[in-house]
Amino acid sequence: MALVFDTRPAAYGVILRDDAILLAYWKQDGKEGWTLPGGGLDLGEHPVDGCRREIFEETGYHARIGTMLGVDVGHWPAAARFDGGANPMEALRIVYEATVVGGDLTHEVNGSTTHAAWIPLAGVSALSRVSLVDTALRFHAERPADGQLRGQA
Repeated sequence: MALVFDTRPAAYGVILRDDAILLAYWKQDGKEGWTLPGGGLDLGEHPVDGCRREIFEETGYHARIGTMLGVDVGHWPAAARFDGGANPMEALRIVYEATVVGGDLTHEVNGSTTHAAWIPLAGVSALSRVSLVDTALRFHAERPADGQLRGQA
């Protein structure tokens, strides 16, 4: 019998400037930490368009979406889901390199993030952050041709 599970496609941007990375502070259902700007795609939305939309919603910046750096796959059993879903969840997180092309740093209103900030790269390791931040920085540094980091299934 095939396993029934939910899939959540999402797109995120790695935005670097002056030895800093743009991160958003995620806070939802009792969990929180710094994350990349980005998030879930709307039904039928292309990942590039969704990435651009999510970056704007969470940071106030307009972004040019560049090279796809990789795809991260996360999975959680139903009991570990914080959204109350009954099935196991698989997240397909597409990570792009992106560049700010306009706008002003603002905070998301009524969303899953509370604020965004430019964080010095040297200070990222000391932050409370989601694992996607480290994965994305590895994608950016290693630029795997097939979009999969070595040492990950």
